[in-house]
Amino acid sequence: MLTIYTSRMGLVIGITGGVASGKTVVLEMFRELGAETISADKIAHELLSTDSGVISEISENWPEVIDVDGSVSRKRLGEIVFSDESERRKLNDIMHPRIISALEERIRCYRNNENSAEVLAAEIPLLIECNLTGLVDKVLVVVSEQEEQISRLRIRGLETEEAVKRIMSQMPLEDKKAFADWVIQNSGSIDDTRIQVEKVWQEAVRLSRNNK
Repeated sequence: MLTIYTSRMGLVIGITGGVASGKTVVLEMFRELGAETISADKIAHELLSTDSGVISEISENWPEVIDVDGSVSRKRLGEIVFSDESERRKLNDIMHPRIISALEERIRCYRNNENSAEVLAAEIPLLIECNLTGLVDKVLVVVSEQEEQISRLRIRGLETEEAVKRIMSQMPLEDKKAFADWVIQNSGSIDDTRIQVEKVWQEAVRLSRNNK
């Protein structure tokens, strides 16, 4: 059962949004402003690279995504799971319990450390879908026009058809916005995004200080 924490100090912001909406860009802006940061995607990459249990289960289910050196090809795995909902659920069953456990532990450490920064920004793409909002104090949704998302995914090496599949496989951004305390629009310039993040940062710091 998901543990819901009571803030002892600081403020935890859960950053979510669609694929290629700009979550990582926003996370980095919070880091530059002084926040501690964690990323569920980074945790997932670490698990796929170093966790022998994860690699073994991936190999059993999708042997074709294992490279000759024994590593997992995230590109080939993504092509499979974003094209088939049942395969995606299978991967989620392998990955999500481990990712959630790591997130819980890192947030627990943040809350229990009196020397923690005033704000922890946690990038959690499936924050809402996995019912993880109890881990955080505030929800920030990063949104972007679908054309922008497709363009960014193409830069990452995906064909347009595959990019659209990945976008359509996720909860619509408009639905995610219903859960948001803050919304960052990331379809304009980087400076426009930074201005929005700085405004949220100022409010988050104020709320954090009120928690202490």
